[in-house]
Amino acid sequence: MSTHLNRHGRSTSDHRIIKYFRWLLWISLSLYFLSSYLITHSTKSTSLFKTTMKHNSVVSHALLDAATNTSSTQPSISSGLGGLKIYVYDLPSKFNIDWLSNERCSNHLFAAEVAIHRALVSSAVRTLDPWEADFFFVPVYVSCNFSTVNGFPAIGHARPLLASAVELVSSAMPFWNRSQGSDHVFVASHDYGACFHAMEDVAIADGIPEFLKKSIILQTFGVNYKHRCQDVENVLIPPYISPVKLQSMLGVAGATTNERDIWVFFRGKMEVNPKNISGRFYSKRVRTDIWRQFNDNPKFYLRRHRFDGYQSEIARSVFCLCPLGWAPWSPRLVESVALGCVPVIIADGIRLPFPTTVRWSEISLTVPESDVGNLDDILEHVAATNLSIIQRNLRDPSKTRALMFNDQLQRGDATWQVLNALSQKLNRSHSNKSQ
Repeated sequence: MSTHLNRHGRSTSDHRIIKYFRWLLWISLSLYFLSSYLITHSTKSTSLFKTTMKHNSVVSHALLDAATNTSSTQPSISSGLGGLKIYVYDLPSKFNIDWLSNERCSNHLFAAEVAIHRALVSSAVRTLDPWEADFFFVPVYVSCNFSTVNGFPAIGHARPLLASAVELVSSAMPFWNRSQGSDHVFVASHDYGACFHAMEDVAIADGIPEFLKKSIILQTFGVNYKHRCQDVENVLIPPYISPVKLQSMLGVAGATTNERDIWVFFRGKMEVNPKNISGRFYSKRVRTDIWRQFNDNPKFYLRRHRFDGYQSEIARSVFCLCPLGWAPWSPRLVESVALGCVPVIIADGIRLPFPTTVRWSEISLTVPESDVGNLDDILEHVAATNLSIIQRNLRDPSKTRALMFNDQLQRGDATWQVLNALSQKLNRSHSNKSQ
């Protein structure tokens, strides 16, 4: 068999082998540099996550490690979510973790913005490749400094902070501009959600910031009638209740027992004169009417002053009043469900989170605001008819799970419910449209 030599004196077969090895070397180097980029990016994101976690003393070391190994820790969590992929922007700390110097920020009723961020960073649905992402999560904490020292709402920093974040992501990466933000997700976990103001009249007048009108807002505010502050693509979420504190209280109070010695419970702001110093009527006078009507009724355990251990009182109660405050929703909704107390919702037109999972009509009562004067008769009637059925439904652990945010994603929990809702909106994903 003859051997052909090229002009360098090498055989043709030798030349092919050299070409093959050159090609193999080029592929290897390309993969090396790509993996180096991904590892660097992953390390940076993990560093952000671990820095965030340092501000929460109850988080375990196992949770910190989970951020480094998302693909192997939660293989079953993402099942049922349609292969959903979320890219989490690694924003400068001034947009999020710097706010956590105030410990209250990661524990108060508005802390869903923090919990969702933490859960996504360590979840199996997170992708480090933005080109394959269905949605983009923009972690800006706007509710951390929600209340001033004197207790009055203060959220004037929200709009400029969000605008700055949008300017950054739109200038640094191409994904905002290609969709005008329609596949980008934000959290608005305070009173009037996407309007970013605590007073309804001002919130309505201000409206939703123009730059967010095409995005998806995860917000606690929701009503079943037309309202300017929900006139945006949104997912309704529950307020934040610390699962760690709740479990600790359950262990101390023995709340799983049937010993409930309080018939009707409410502790919270109930002004004798409903007109607030702001000139507005707090709770549309509902809480004032409850106080005036039932303060002297021995069946009603009503308290106007704060008490850190109030969850132990909920655990002892049969009915827990959940009247509106400035906004319709209340953290008492979640606390009551978790602690087995029947929520009595008094907020006309309220829209409740995750209704396909949490069938609210089976675990709660709804009383019109105009009927608060008849609460005693209404609750006595329920007690004589279907109270035991409602209480049995409340014992279903899936209801509590769906309303609780955990620092690490759990199947069926509140963040999982958010992801499930997003999986129903894949028509907004640029990735989905390009296929």
